[in-house]
Parts: sequence; structure tokens; C-alpha cells
Amino acid sequence: MGETRRDLGLIALTIGFAIVAAAVVGVLLMFNAHQKAQRGVLHTLTVQETLSSTLSHLQDAETGTRGYYITRDLEYLRPYINGRRGLTRDLRELPGLVADNSVQVSRASALAQCIGERVETLEIGIADARAGQFQRSQELVRSGRGKRQMDECRTLVAQMKGEEQRLLVERDAELKRWSNRLTIWLVFGGLSIFALAWYATQDARRRARAAIEAGDALLATNRALTEEAENRAAAEAQVRQMQKMESIGQLTGGVAHDFNNMLAIVIGSLDMARRRLASDPDKARECVDNAMEGAERAAQLTSRLLAFSRQQPLAPKPVDANKLVGGMSEMLRRTLGDDIRIETVLAGGLWPAFIDGAQLENALLNLCVNGRDAMPGGGRLTIETTCTHLDDSYAATHAEVVPGQYVMVSVTDTGTGMPPEVIERAFDPFYTTKGVGKGTGLGLSQVFGFVKQSGGHVKIYSEPGFGTTVKLYLPRHFGEAETAGVADRGVTDLPRAKPDEIILVVEDEDRVRHMSVDALRELGYVVVQAVDANQALTVLEIQPRIDLLFTDIVMPDMNGRILSDRAREKRPDLKVLYTTGYTRNAIVHNGMLDHDVAFLAKPFTIQQLAVKVREVLDA
Repeated sequence: MGETRRDLGLIALTIGFAIVAAAVVGVLLMFNAHQKAQRGVLHTLTVQETLSSTLSHLQDAETGTRGYYITRDLEYLRPYINGRRGLTRDLRELPGLVADNSVQVSRASALAQCIGERVETLEIGIADARAGQFQRSQELVRSGRGKRQMDECRTLVAQMKGEEQRLLVERDAELKRWSNRLTIWLVFGGLSIFALAWYATQDARRRARAAIEAGDALLATNRALTEEAENRAAAEAQVRQMQKMESIGQLTGGVAHDFNNMLAIVIGSLDMARRRLASDPDKARECVDNAMEGAERAAQLTSRLLAFSRQQPLAPKPVDANKLVGGMSEMLRRTLGDDIRIETVLAGGLWPAFIDGAQLENALLNLCVNGRDAMPGGGRLTIETTCTHLDDSYAATHAEVVPGQYVMVSVTDTGTGMPPEVIERAFDPFYTTKGVGKGTGLGLSQVFGFVKQSGGHVKIYSEPGFGTTVKLYLPRHFGEAETAGVADRGVTDLPRAKPDEIILVVEDEDRVRHMSVDALRELGYVVVQAVDANQALTVLEIQPRIDLLFTDIVMPDMNGRILSDRAREKRPDLKVLYTTGYTRNAIVHNGMLDHDVAFLAKPFTIQQLAVKVREVLDA
């Protein structure tokens, strides 16, 4: 009896396995048929998507062409170019997709011919437009020829989509039939397999143990992947830090190189002047002049570095760019030489720009000198002004650009031009394509930093062999412009003191204070001095009259701004002139000098000191 039971069990197990095998085979066969029907549906959808893409690309090409006819702006041809590329790709793929349907093959051929005719018509119009025959291009649009061609193409696409829709319905029905058959067969197989559940329970325990082991292995693998990701992130952060340090090293190296050159001039010239002072005073004066020139170059380098880093103190005012450019013409002709022909194209009704006029002059001078250097054999330099508007789409593709109205000032040369890789690095500090000793590599960096700090935008357009255009987009001022011209750089007479004018000099650096005191006394002023803010307040208590407080900003315990505020609490009419080599928050906010602040940047010459002091006292 037990043997019979074992036989029955074996028979049941054999039958069960046979049912399972039959179910598996049936499922595989039906699954293959189901997948074939599904591929047919996907193929039909692919054909329809390709047809839609073809029509969309054709419409993009036509839209871009018409936009070019209307605006005459080559930027509108970009959709046409992209559409042409898309059409080429779609028409190459379409015949292969419909190769199983002779009717669709013939329609695809007709569609390709129709699109070819339409594209040929568009090319004729573009050729006329590029030749300046915009009237002929527009007449071609009005003739209706393009509409007929587009209607024919749309009809062919609609017919092909209709055929594909019919095939989609058939294939979808076939897919549903095979899905139903597969479902029925799976239910049958499931019921049959249920009979073997008692056997499966034994196997389930083994599988559970295997699953636990696999889970542990998965957790270990996940931990390893997490550690690898953390290590990679740390490595990437280290690489970024190395790149930052490399950039800082390049900037520091450039600064050190240029400052060492200038200090070599200053130190060497002063040493020679000291040796020649008694024996040859004339040569000693020449050495002092050389040292002065080196020191001024060092001060200019510092100013350019501050401009690049957007930390220079700016005093923006409403400026008429037309008057500023016109006032620079004579100075530019003297600077650039006779072999450079300067032309100006000044817009009528130009908006005022809200900008620091002196810094704008320096920026334009830098650009003009760069343009001259790009034309070693001479050429034409054009300075142009116009009103413009930068819209949202332009701002979205250019960092830090705020949409709005701008005053554009551009400098164009007919020189050698720049390739794209040079344009990409043109604003980097100490990057220059000029020969050794012919440029610091800070000119464009200074222009870039100054315009960005002022809330504007800079753009370079250049092509090798065809010259370069640098456009400065300056913030518009809503109101009247102030009279602004080029400062007179030929003044030699120093403004001097009026009788009994008293100046209090506050400076914590002894040598700088002594130099300032000597210079002011040389100009005829009565000078008292203080080493810090507390001593200055004491002097103000003792001294019955002080006409001007000339104070450094960065000092221990109390800065110059706090000192002036406390001094004006007792003497509201006290005039104040600030000086410093660098400051961020005391009198400069968002890169701009505070309102009604008089400021003289260090280092300064006696002439600059004399002019500024006289200007503040006479205000």
C-alpha cells in the first residue's frame, strides 16, 4: 500500500511537472506572439511620431525663414537650419520604417519630393534676402507657392498618418486578442501549479534562506558602493580645490611678477638718485622721475586688480555717453597715433547712462589701445553709441544679465581678430596674446570688472582676420544727464590753500601721515595731525576751528566713518575727505560710494591731493 502511495505521488509529481512544462511552453509561444503584436503597435507609433517630427521640422524651417524676411536678423535663420537638419534625418529614416507597406512607400517618396520642392523654394527666398532682395523674398511668400507646397506636404502626412492609424487599430486588436489568450493560459497554468503547492512549500524554505543570504550580500554591496561614491565626491572636491588654487596661483604669480618689475624700477631709481643727489642733481631728478613712473604703474595695477575683482569704489552719475566720447576724441588721436583712423557713430536721442564717467573713460581708452595693438599696420577704429534692450531670452543665456534698457557703447577695430578659444579667456587676468613686455593682461579684465560692478554687461564679437567688436552695455538712467567730459590731464598748477585754512589729518601709518602732512603744508594749509580716531576727537575738542577732516578709513578701534559721524555730532558743518587703499563696507556699499561722500584713493600724488582737497573745501 505504501509502495502504491509512493507510485501515486510519483505519478502526480510527474503529471504536475508535465502540466508545468506545457504551461511554460504555452506561455512562451503566446508571449512571443504577444510581443510581436506589441512591436507592431510600437512600430506604428514610431512611424506616426516620425511623420509628426517631419512636419514640425518643415514648419520650423518655414517659420524661421519668414522671421528672417521680416526682421532681417540672421538669428531667425537658426530654426531654419535646425529644421533642415531634422528633415534630413527624418526623410532618411522614414522609407525604412514604412518598407513593409507598399502604399506607404510610394507616399513617403512623394512626401520627400514635396519637402524637397518646399525647401528649394525657401532656399531661393533666403538667397534673395541675403543678397539684399528682401522685396523679392516677400513677394515669393505672397505668391502662394509656398502655401500650396505646404498644403500638399500636410496632405501627404495626413494620408500616411491615416494609414498608420488604421494599422494601429488592427494591431491593437491583435495585441488584445493575444493578451486575452495569454491571460487564460496563465490562469490555467496557475490552477494546475496550485496542485503542487505542497511541494513548493518545501522548496520555499530553501529559497527563503537563499534570499536572506542574497539580501546580506546586497547590503554589503550597497555599503561598498556608498563608500565609493563618498570617496569619488571627496576626490572631485579635491580636484575643484586644486583648480581654484591653481587659478589663485596664476593670479598671484602675475601680480608678483608685475609688482616686482615696478618695485625694481622704484627701488633701483631711488637708490641711484640717492647716490647722484650730491654729484649730479639733474640725473638724480631723472632717477626720481623713473621711480615716480614705476610707482604710478604699480598704483594703476592695483586699481586694475580692484576693478577686476569688482571692489573699486565707484561714484556713478548720469552721464551723456555721446558727450563723453566726443570729449575723448582729441586725446585718443594723440594716444593712438596718426596711422589709426578714428570714427564715431553717435546715436541721436541717446539715453543717459548711470555710470562712473572717469572709469568709463579708462575702459574706453583700454579698448581703443587694444584695438590699436591689433592693427600693427594701421586701420580704422569705430566708437559707436546706441540705445538697446536686453530681453529675457538673452538674459537667460548670459550670466548676471538683468533684462532691461541699456546704453550700448562699442569699440570696433579692423585688426587681426580673435579665435573662439582666445575670446573665451579674454577677460582672464594676466592673459594676453601680446608679446613679452607689451601688455599686462589686465586691460580687458579691468573693463569686465568695472562694467559688471556697475550692473552692466560686456560682450565680444570677433573673427580672425575680420577685426573685433567689444560692446559695453551700461545701465540706463531715467532722467537728465549731467554734463560730463574728459578731465583735463594737462593741468600743472596746483590749487593752493586760502588764508588760515586748517586741516586735521588722521592716519595710523606714520610714514603715510607724515607724507600727507608735508604735502598739505607745501600747499599752504595749516595742518594738525592725529595717529588714531580717539586722538582726533581730542584735537577737535581743543582746536576751536577745523575746516577739513582728512581721515583714513581703516584704523584700529574706530574707523574713519565712525570718527566723522561722531565729529559731525558736535560740528555739523565739518567737511570730511576719506582716503584708503581698500574698503568694502565703511563708505562703499554694493560697489558704489555712499551719497555725498568725498573720497581719495591711495596712493595719490600731490596734485591729486591738492585738487581733491580744494574741491571739498569749495563745495
